[in-house]
Amino acid sequence: MNPTSDRQYVIIGVFSTLAIIFIFRLFYLQVLNPDFQEKALSMGRKVVVEFPMRGTIYDRNGHIMAHNEIAYDLIVLPKEINIDTFAFCKLLAIDTAEFNRRIKIARNYPNASYKESVFQELISVEDFARISEQLYRYKGFSAQKRNVRNYPSPSGAHVLGYMQKVSIRDKKDEFYVNNDFIGRSGLEMYYEKELRGIKGIKYLRRDINNNIKGPYKNGTLDQRSEPGKDLYTSIDAELQAYAEQLMQGKRGSIVALDPATGEVLCMVSAPTYNPNDLVGRYFSKNYDTIFNRPGQPMFFRSIAATQPPGSIVKTMQAAIAQEFGVANAATKYPCNKSLVGCHDHDSPLTLPQSIRTSCNPYYYNLVKSVLYAEKSGNEFTTIEHGLNRWEGIVRSFGFGNPLHIDLAGEKDGNVPDAREYNKAYGKGHWNYRTVYSLSIGQGEFALTPLQMANLAAIIANKGKYYTPHVVKKVGDRELDYRDSLHQVQIQPQYFDVVHDGMQAVIEEQGGTAGRAKIDTLHYCGKTGTSQNPHGEDHSVFIAFAPRINPTIAISVYIENAGKGGLWAAPIASLVIEKYLRGIVARKELEESMLKGIIKY
Repeated sequence: MNPTSDRQYVIIGVFSTLAIIFIFRLFYLQVLNPDFQEKALSMGRKVVVEFPMRGTIYDRNGHIMAHNEIAYDLIVLPKEINIDTFAFCKLLAIDTAEFNRRIKIARNYPNASYKESVFQELISVEDFARISEQLYRYKGFSAQKRNVRNYPSPSGAHVLGYMQKVSIRDKKDEFYVNNDFIGRSGLEMYYEKELRGIKGIKYLRRDINNNIKGPYKNGTLDQRSEPGKDLYTSIDAELQAYAEQLMQGKRGSIVALDPATGEVLCMVSAPTYNPNDLVGRYFSKNYDTIFNRPGQPMFFRSIAATQPPGSIVKTMQAAIAQEFGVANAATKYPCNKSLVGCHDHDSPLTLPQSIRTSCNPYYYNLVKSVLYAEKSGNEFTTIEHGLNRWEGIVRSFGFGNPLHIDLAGEKDGNVPDAREYNKAYGKGHWNYRTVYSLSIGQGEFALTPLQMANLAAIIANKGKYYTPHVVKKVGDRELDYRDSLHQVQIQPQYFDVVHDGMQAVIEEQGGTAGRAKIDTLHYCGKTGTSQNPHGEDHSVFIAFAPRINPTIAISVYIENAGKGGLWAAPIASLVIEKYLRGIVARKELEESMLKGIIKY
């Protein structure tokens, strides 16, 4: 055998093997490897995202509360940059240090060699008009059209909510990518999927110099964007703005409902902020400023503040006592201040008179009779059994649980039961003196302002309510809330006495809300004072109007403002008058409430 010939075969075999390996590797990279395919496609085509128009939000009268404006993102492909940096910085009103910082971020962006990233986001139409005239001079930079939220009125911030740049957690939803925005509170958050629409994609063909050469594959792969669905709400924007004016200089909440439907007419959380301050590229700076203002402007008090409701729950206690058979319209108790503190008024009192004067000792005795009511025959219940029985009826009012309004962040409040007191004091080591504060809405009892307004709606409807809601229609789809009707565990006739007492609160001598009287309008209300161990008590008032066929139920809750008749009742009456009559005739009262500032 020829050694030279053998070496030739070995060499040929080695090179053949290497060639096969090399060919297979090329085949894998170019045909089988998806990452290489994606990179090759990305280098040969440009993907332009068409952002959909976010749905518009309307009030009950068709007025726009939130809509879209055009804005532009300035995007950069770092490897293409060949510009006069100083002139470019002057055009964008930034310094060179900021320019270098942003370029460094862009170069570290995934696949930065062929993928663009955002250099400056959400440039206004006015600013972009100036920039676009010079943009052709700066190779490596281009623009992308975006939509940005705009709120025509500075009111309704907490209900509408705000939008924020997506987080890593948000991007688990494939809809979102870097620099997208998402609803973070209010309606913008709750109805995010309905509002956001569907993104469109346009593919453009480009050469090795990154020059656009027309549509990729004649546009056959393009997808058109679909706008988000519009929201039609129950909010009365004019009433909302007026109620917010009344709450300037104060902390608290106003919630107004239509008792016949559960629709929210207005929902104020004070202090508030201008929703336009949390739009665009100055979001972070403005958010920090608002967040650090006194009074927690970002806190949605209407649905998240839980406080003892005070004497407004005496209306409910009066109805429960009748249901338990321990009271009627003529039932009398004296105002015995040795039991619990009270103000001076007539004594003894009937049930409707007790509501008119808000007599604390009356309800000490009344609720005691409820908790120790006969269980069967002459057998009287224990305090533990009686409290749990009372708790069950109270929870049928929607207390102690969220009402499930279509807004994120609603709290549940608290309705105490025997388990809570057994845990705190030990089983058998507590009695009525331990829990009597519940009779007047104090102690462990806690409601949100929304639940307070819903109590007014329940009393207006004589024992029933619809789930409170803000949105009536999504796109072309009407939302049907007829199945959301709730019935409390009290017979309707027992609310007549409560109505009598609540009307007397406003209209009769000795009523606790005489300043809330509206000429020729008969309506029902109840004051409350929520005890505050940290300072002045909170002022509370609920009402519904008119008494016959009511169309508005309202709660007003003002922190550190004292008795309910001082601030909460007059403000509620102004909101009622504004809603029912369109104008407010009591200008002197209006002026004093508008100028009134509570010291905190």
